Amino acid sequence: MAGGGLQRPDADHPRVDTRHADNARDGEVLDGGTPTSSSTLPSLIVRMYRHAMIDDGHQLLVTTGTGYGTALACARLGDDHVTSIDVDEHLVKLATDRLALHGMNPHLEVCDITGSLPGEYDRIVSTVSVRRVPASWLRALRTGGRLVTTIAGTGLILTADKSADGGAVGRIEWDRAGFMPTRHGDDYEHPGEEVWKGAEDGDGERTLVSRYPLLYPADAWDVMSVLELQVPGVLYRQESRGQDRTVWLLHPDGSWARATAHGRLESPEVHEAGPRRLWDELERIRNRLNREGSLPVYGARVSITPTGETTLSRSAWSVIL
Repeated sequence: MAGGGLQRPDADHPRVDTRHADNARDGEVLDGGTPTSSSTLPSLIVRMYRHAMIDDGHQLLVTTGTGYGTALACARLGDDHVTSIDVDEHLVKLATDRLALHGMNPHLEVCDITGSLPGEYDRIVSTVSVRRVPASWLRALRTGGRLVTTIAGTGLILTADKSADGGAVGRIEWDRAGFMPTRHGDDYEHPGEEVWKGAEDGDGERTLVSRYPLLYPADAWDVMSVLELQVPGVLYRQESRGQDRTVWLLHPDGSWARATAHGRLESPEVHEAGPRRLWDELERIRNRLNREGSLPVYGARVSITPTGETTLSRSAWSVIL
């Protein structure tokens, strides 16, 4: 990956928008676009598998991507115990060919992981993120089986074991990871583009001075995670010009906030507009963090109904996804 673009071979993002790195010419860099598939850090794949507590004889469902994680699963369990799926037909074909070169022939299938799954499993490990656990995972998971995934827009790893009633119970791990969200077609929707037109430099409906130094939420995973749980779908942008730094919060409902600070320690001036006051939401979270010293997401209890309704709770705090 270079300059936000896409290049061969085996870029960190093997797919940008609908373009595949394998189809780029040698040395070619395709600038711009939104990554729609990524090559997961190898150590993170291993951590996700450790959270799954994989054992001999388990039937395992994993997500495909480049095929690297599938190869690790085959080395651990054997081909007959691994099913690997991806919504992208091209990536599945490439992974099939790569695995075959190493003598590995697991079951690979083009499949939307949020829909019906092709079998029954003891473990499901998803290296794409979901907002709530799909009910299809619970149907495909055997009683006592474990699922491991991340919650979209957060740094939260969710593990849960299927219970006899068809639901699952578990927790948010004391660990963190972020994966690209699931997509259901060739590309993601881009709901923030219309909001950006007003947010880039508009005055907004309200101006204030923040009480805290400027924060880019994506750099503070616990803050970002709580904001995403409470206000799903917030998008972030940032920009630096000399000593000036600007952060934008954008929401598909038309809400936006823009905060600009002149220097590292100065409080930023904030402009807001839309039906939600996004900067106020962010500051309430920071107030809680300062008051209590931590936020309640990591270590939270997870309860999932058979239909996939997912509840996180810790002490008096709870949220339903």
